[in-house]
Order: sequence, then C-alpha cells, then structure tokens
Amino acid sequence: MTLTGLLKVAAAAAALWVAAAPVAQADSLDDIKAAKKVRIAVAMGVPLFAFVDDKLQPTGSDVETAKMIAKDLGVELELVQITNAARVPTIQTRKADFLVADLAITDERKKAVDFTIPYATLSIVVAAPAGEAIKDYPDLAGKRIGVTRATVNDTLVTQNAKDADIVRFEDDATLITAAVSGQVDIVSTQAAVVAEMNKNRTEKLETKFVQRELNLGIALPKGETALKTWLDDWIKTHFADGSLNATFKKFHDRDLPPDLVTR
Repeated sequence: MTLTGLLKVAAAAAALWVAAAPVAQADSLDDIKAAKKVRIAVAMGVPLFAFVDDKLQPTGSDVETAKMIAKDLGVELELVQITNAARVPTIQTRKADFLVADLAITDERKKAVDFTIPYATLSIVVAAPAGEAIKDYPDLAGKRIGVTRATVNDTLVTQNAKDADIVRFEDDATLITAAVSGQVDIVSTQAAVVAEMNKNRTEKLETKFVQRELNLGIALPKGETALKTWLDDWIKTHFADGSLNATFKKFHDRDLPPDLVTR
C-alpha cells in the first residue's frame, strides 16, 4: 500500500475512534455548586407568579420558589428576568441554569427542554364581558381575542378558533394593559391575569369556558440528569412538608392539587 493509502486508512480509523468515544455530559449541578451561584429564570409581569411589588422588588409564587431552591442549594440566587416568549429559548441557549416561570409541561416543549415533575398548576380560560355569548371555540369566530405570544393559550386559540381575529402580545403585562385600555375585550389567559385586568376595568370580564388545566414544571436543558433528579426530589420533599403549598397559597389563595407530584 502506498503512503497516501496508509494515511487515508489511519485517518479513517481515527475518525471512527472519535465517533465511538463517549461524549462528555454536562453536569450543571456540580457547576452551580462550584460557582456558588444559580441562575434561575422567571417570567416577569405574570400576576401572582412573578411581578414587582410596591417596593419595586420581584415577588410572586415563582420568585419565592426560586429563592427557596437557591437557599437549599446553598448558593447565591441570580434571578434572570425574562418574558413569556423567551422562556424556552433561555433554557436552550443556557442563559439560565433552569427556569421557574409558570411553564406548562407539553409534549411539544419536551422536544426542546426537559421538565421536572409538576410544582404548580394553572387553569387557562377564555374571558369576556357578560354580554358576550361565548361558550366554546366556535363562538370566537370573527371576534377579536387577545393572547400572550408563545403560550399554551396562543396555541389552543390558534388551533381551535381559526376564524377568530387573534391579537398577540409579548407578555402578560402588555395583554393586561390592552384589556384595561379597551384594545381587546375578549382574552385567553389564566384566571389570575383576568383578576388583574378587572382591577382597572369598568366592564368586568368573566370566565366563559375553561380551556385546559395545566401542570407546570421547572424547565432545564436537555441531558442534565443530576440536576433534574435533585429538583424532582426537592419538589417531592417540599410538597410533602407543606412549604411548597404554603408558598403557592400565599399568592394564589388556593391549595395545590393533592396528587400534584404524581401527575
């Protein structure tokens, strides 16, 4: 065999060896502990879950849950404040270690990120003034309805109310402003957001129908097995001792479902 032929064989063998070699897996849990800091993303502007209080400080059930997690990890918390639309991209690009941001566990999202077991729930509803005769999706035909972009709300209305005039807003805060100012009188959102709208609306909105009850999970990058296991165990522990429910009830005035962690 010529020298050129031998070099080709050697190169091919080297390529096969590299392909067969095990790929080093990331271990964010060790990295977090080594850095003594955890970056947790929250979607700000979501009533009850993550919002700014009268002292201009972030608060809400998601924010307080993030603080509890950081404390139990024994590290400093860096709160990464994002919009709803940025939730999955933030985890995919690892701009945060994980995300506690009222993100519903769906099959489509599972293709992009990993989820823990549920840590909370929410109901998605269609709400409108009392005079609107709306009982289901077909009744939205030709009607103007506001949704927050890149949410399950957006997906459900898009799929089931194809003849509706759908107006998409970048976050819940903008949707609330639009509903209060009269830009939209029909919305697809969660009950807590509707309550926030009604604080400043003359013509109150009422729930017309419940679209879906959603399980919310902590989202993290694909393949972070150790971190996911730690977070799953953390949720089970704090659900069992009542502290997770207490934090949720403080803001939402309701208990978490008794079967939450087995869903």
